[in-house]
Amino acid sequence: MKNFLYSIALFLLPVTLIAQTPGKGTVRGNIFNKETAQSVGFATIRIDGANMGAISDVNGFFSIAEVPVGRYTLTVSLTGFDNYTGEIEIKKGEILYQNIYVLESGQNLNEIVISGKKEQAKSDVQVSKLSVTPKQIRSLPSTGGQSDIAQYLTVLPGVIFTGDQGGQLYIRGGSPVQNRILLDGMTIYNPFHSIGFFSVFETELIRNVDVLTGGFNADYGGRISAIVDVKTREGNRKRLSGMASASPFQAKAMIEGPIAPLRKEGGSSVSFVLTGKKALINDLDKTLYSNVNDSVGIPFDYRDFYGKLSLLTGNGSKLNFFGFKYDDQVNYPITDFSWQSGGGGMDFTLIPTNSNTIVNGTFTYSKYDSRIEEADRSPRTSGISGFFGGLNFTNFGRNNELKYGLELTGFRTTFVYSNYLDVPYDQTENTTEISTYLRWKRKIGKLVIEPGFRLQYYQTLNTVAPEPRLGMKYNITDNLRFKLAGGLYSQNLLSTINERDVVNLFVGFLSGPEEAIYKPGSSTVRTDNNLQKSIHSVVGFEIDVTRNFDLNIEGYYKKFTQLIALNRNKVVREDPDFATETGEAYGLDLSVKIEGKRAYLWGAYSLGFVTRNDGEQEYPPVFDRRHNLNIVTTYQAGKKNEWEFGVRWNFGSGFPFTLHRVFIPITILETG
Repeated sequence: MKNFLYSIALFLLPVTLIAQTPGKGTVRGNIFNKETAQSVGFATIRIDGANMGAISDVNGFFSIAEVPVGRYTLTVSLTGFDNYTGEIEIKKGEILYQNIYVLESGQNLNEIVISGKKEQAKSDVQVSKLSVTPKQIRSLPSTGGQSDIAQYLTVLPGVIFTGDQGGQLYIRGGSPVQNRILLDGMTIYNPFHSIGFFSVFETELIRNVDVLTGGFNADYGGRISAIVDVKTREGNRKRLSGMASASPFQAKAMIEGPIAPLRKEGGSSVSFVLTGKKALINDLDKTLYSNVNDSVGIPFDYRDFYGKLSLLTGNGSKLNFFGFKYDDQVNYPITDFSWQSGGGGMDFTLIPTNSNTIVNGTFTYSKYDSRIEEADRSPRTSGISGFFGGLNFTNFGRNNELKYGLELTGFRTTFVYSNYLDVPYDQTENTTEISTYLRWKRKIGKLVIEPGFRLQYYQTLNTVAPEPRLGMKYNITDNLRFKLAGGLYSQNLLSTINERDVVNLFVGFLSGPEEAIYKPGSSTVRTDNNLQKSIHSVVGFEIDVTRNFDLNIEGYYKKFTQLIALNRNKVVREDPDFATETGEAYGLDLSVKIEGKRAYLWGAYSLGFVTRNDGEQEYPPVFDRRHNLNIVTTYQAGKKNEWEFGVRWNFGSGFPFTLHRVFIPITILETG
């Protein structure tokens, strides 16, 4: 432990030596919607005369460093908003902060000369990264007429979705426990409601969703397959507003508004937002579904709540407090199972007035409890609760960006389980993880490189896991880009789900075992460590066929060098609780996006191969789907686009299965 802390100190020391270039200045600021005073991401900012610019991030923040001294015109452009222009003056060594408010307009995509998304594609690596906005989620024809990210995730390349316990997400060969789901920095262990069509995330509250299907860099850790990072927006800072809707499946509502309203542009404010959902299908089953069994009914019930309080200062610094709670219940005639989750936390962004380094911090707590009761076996329960604390520092240069940070994660698992032979498993474990990371992005002509390094210390296992990462993009032309990424990944959390089972109603969580575990197929050769590990490699091309027609092609390979699961062959208490496996996932993902004045087309095709090897046999897990094709198209009609028509089509090849084999004993009698 002592040596690990020394390593962190040496790792972070060099980043404190970065300073601003003498004789030049910096322009930074935030982009806001003039009507609601909410942040606007992915705007293009240009300094005319200096031939410099930037793209605002998801929170609307931008920074342009090393700007020569002088007077300039600052221009902001973004699809759906009027262009903004303003005069600025850069002084020697000055950091000039700008609050910029843009007004929504009736402009269409074809009328915008500069596209922030196109510019961002040239300057960011973005390998295996899919950014989803509320507008895209709403464009998908949805169940019950209510859009939800749970339904949109299923049309993304590399994603397989099943209906077990509300919904299970498999991303490029990784099982659900190998995907980290984040809501404003809080870990969500099961983001889907019991009916499967809806998640705990409210579409109207989402600012952006980043789905990183592989090859993600060092600022994300703790999982070996993929990341889904959901960020919510602040409440309306100018006026009180709300919405409510209902369908045969659920009712939902949202209210938002200012507590301390924004009095003037560039001033401070305090706002709030509250959302909630409640299942209706279980209450309306007899009314709307006449063929439902009267004694059983529709067994799904759920409800969720989310709240957020936000303080935003005049210089862009902000502080958020947030919390959530949801619970689900499914009652079948022979099985009852339920799960509850809750949590809360805070995050802040500190923008110093005399430094190019921005400081972010996140501190959260979340928990998840599940229970299943069946008529023919003992009840099974699982609980996990944990905290997360992280400090991140981002330094902006002319053609480079340096991000580094320190994270502390702790969680407690409780687990009581008996298998089909009534052999018990149980675990109560407290686990702590300390990690530090560094990610550096540098643009050199047409080349963008993004090396990273993450150092993870698993205190309970007394194991240090070094994880180098690398991303790269080369702009062959303005419309053709080559990219690659890869790295090493590890995690200490594992699930009770077995990847051979067609249906898993009960999902439990365990921390990595401290006891001895053995290599696949062996009962004597111990593993080097008790972590789950993987290696990623991704290569691909981005092609701008036309200004409104994008094509993305990626080939990927994931090597799961060690996977840990409950020993399904345990027959007596003395048998090992855990078994190890290895695995591979590889394939090709292709996506097409066409945006016009009134029409939108999204197409995604995935070719995937997934295998697991337990040392005795190689087998395809239950989610190994060879072909998956999704097409979504929408069209807006009417003088003011007041009508929208949408169609979705999906084709998926079958999942693997094993034929039953029947053995018939034959007795041969010999006669003399």
